[in-house]
Amino acid sequence: MEHDILQVLECNPIIAAVRDEIGVEKAIRSNAEVIFILSANLINIRSIVDSIKCSGKKALIHIDLIEGLGKDRAAIDFLQKYVNPDGYITTKVSLAKYAKQQGLFTIQRLFIIDSHSLNTGINNINETKADAIEVMPGIASKLIERLKEKIKVPVIAGGLVETKEDIIEALSTGVLAVSTSNTDLWDI
Repeated sequence: MEHDILQVLECNPIIAAVRDEIGVEKAIRSNAEVIFILSANLINIRSIVDSIKCSGKKALIHIDLIEGLGKDRAAIDFLQKYVNPDGYITTKVSLAKYAKQQGLFTIQRLFIIDSHSLNTGINNINETKADAIEVMPGIASKLIERLKEKIKVPVIAGGLVETKEDIIEALSTGVLAVSTSNTDLWDI
């Protein structure tokens, strides 16, 4: 699974980040092959994942943002048993570590706002062994370059990516892919 998602992103580095069912439908019709689900609840998450997977695309759930679900190991176990997404995104070190221990594709999301959060992020990634990280904001190319020097996992840039130029700049730093909720950028 890990290798499959990373291969897909190497060929098509634009990730559709969706927050509602209209966004899901647009993402399914777009050229993006990987979709980040950034908002859902216990009632609709399975149908969202099923529709994405039926379209032949990869569905990754940002587990921290699912309404009605705890932010603990049982949440991952529940989603794996009843929803079966292609992978997970989380800011929580304990969840990233647990998902990875379960053999699940895991992206750890990092918000880098200062040098302390950069150093903490590096330590967390080395601890969790996540398959990739998503750096927020995705337009922080200088920070991304520093981070890439100190970790050994693929980097995804996300957050505040609003133009084609933002995507080009992020990709020029050597990131694997760029996630964006801007539907106009999904077909670049």
